[in-house]
Amino acid sequence: MNPTDLRIPGPTPVPEEVMAALSHPMINHRGPEFARLLAECTVGLKRVFQTENDIIFYPSSGSGVLEAAIVNTLSPGDRVLAISIGSFGKRFGEIAARYGANVTPLAFEWGTGAEPAVVEETLRQQGPFKAVLVTHNETSTGVTNDVRAVAEIVKPTGALLLVDAVSSLGAIDLRTDDWGIDCVSTGSQKALMCPPGLGLISVSPAAWEAHRSAAMPRFYWDWTNAMAFQNRGENPYTPPVGLYFALSTSLRLIEREGLANAIQRHTELGEFTRRGVQELGLELFCEPRWASSVVTAVKVPEGVDGKRLVALMEEQHGVTIAGGQEHLAGKIFRLGHMGYVSRADMQRCLDALRSTLAELGWKAPAAVH
Repeated sequence: MNPTDLRIPGPTPVPEEVMAALSHPMINHRGPEFARLLAECTVGLKRVFQTENDIIFYPSSGSGVLEAAIVNTLSPGDRVLAISIGSFGKRFGEIAARYGANVTPLAFEWGTGAEPAVVEETLRQQGPFKAVLVTHNETSTGVTNDVRAVAEIVKPTGALLLVDAVSSLGAIDLRTDDWGIDCVSTGSQKALMCPPGLGLISVSPAAWEAHRSAAMPRFYWDWTNAMAFQNRGENPYTPPVGLYFALSTSLRLIEREGLANAIQRHTELGEFTRRGVQELGLELFCEPRWASSVVTAVKVPEGVDGKRLVALMEEQHGVTIAGGQEHLAGKIFRLGHMGYVSRADMQRCLDALRSTLAELGWKAPAAVH
């Protein structure tokens, strides 16, 4: 299998330079070399987060830092508006509820985004809220929320804005400081082009202020403890040292390309993929205005076994794609195009998709070249 033919929404392919960095010999995670590495990664991440806020590192998945955002800013009983447009938005709200927050769900139909006018009306009629949770990019449906518009509505209310940017940071424009976002959570295994294992979160001054009185239980996720160690060039727990070398390398690759160029590349890849899917006679799952630049969700055509389609893509063509989640299992499939990915990669994926559909009896229109 071509290592770049991993076309799921994450983990994503890892560049050779980043893979090579993983082989760096282990170093003392309490020593000066690690302190320099941590500082280097912090500077690079601030450019990608587009922030001057603190960034805290955790050995975790993206879901871990979503939990960190909840337990460090809220107390049991706090009122929270949880905006959901899919599986991961729903998860964010469930985390808050498990810790005792008073969660008001605001769910939109899967395949659509959060309508700012509806968010505004909900805040007006059902507020006040201590925090608003929103997913920037929902990989379960191939939808990107207009976080800027949501932020403009939320901030005048005084609520904290906690954003899940696990699958968007570094690929879709997210201006943490300019838009007034209090917490942005992400993971290493998506557009940051690293293996899984690092969770990262930015923390605004307002989030730090909330942290001082937040009463949800926490130990591993505690920001105060984490920053006390980071301020002296360490992590409180044994970090995945190799991933820091990998992250340092991937951040240099992003800097070399330029963040704006990386965002534009993903925009163009999203357009290319959607156009290619439609040329096969297939129907996109989401409304065009909400279409994601990093993952395309496609309806399984009538008469085709969606699970068999996903299996054959890998078995016959070496291209790994994702099926649907929850009630969409077997009804949609998803093509990931984030991070270390090119137009040629997506063309191979589309060519394999055309062949697989033919094997399953689907007659696509003649190829256009």
